[in-house]
Amino acid sequence: MKHFYTSKSLLKFSFLFLFVLSVFSLTTSCKDDDDDEVFTDHLVQFEVKSVKGGAPSGTEKVQLKTIVTQVGTVQNTFFVPETPGMQNWSSGEFFVNSSQAQLNLDANAILPNGDSELIVTIYVDSEVAITKKVVGSGNQSVSVDFSFLEL
Repeated sequence: MKHFYTSKSLLKFSFLFLFVLSVFSLTTSCKDDDDDEVFTDHLVQFEVKSVKGGAPSGTEKVQLKTIVTQVGTVQNTFFVPETPGMQNWSSGEFFVNSSQAQLNLDANAILPNGDSELIVTIYVDSEVAITKKVVGSGNQSVSVDFSFLEL
């Protein structure tokens, strides 16, 4: 009877086994790479509000200075002229694809009283995604960031 397990035949079978194993591992590992990420459109709105605070008879007003919005890598800066009584600003609603990943909103204003507020809000699909406020007087800034990757 011949020895079936000679060193040459063992070597051939081991190479064949390694080859089959490597082909199998390559095909199974590439399956996960084929799944494309699904991006969706979202309705987005930026909003800046200010509250004067202090005594109601005061003549000092909130003065919005600068508003900066950023969607993905596209940045827009709005310099608000001295408009009497302008205490609110809104971008209006627009669609953003979630592939843009990041939304940013920054605002700067001169607040007249210690209890004056500057509030910035990002709405996504008509719901508050993130909001932040700063309270104080003088030159105040507030910033919020929202990422679609966290959804």
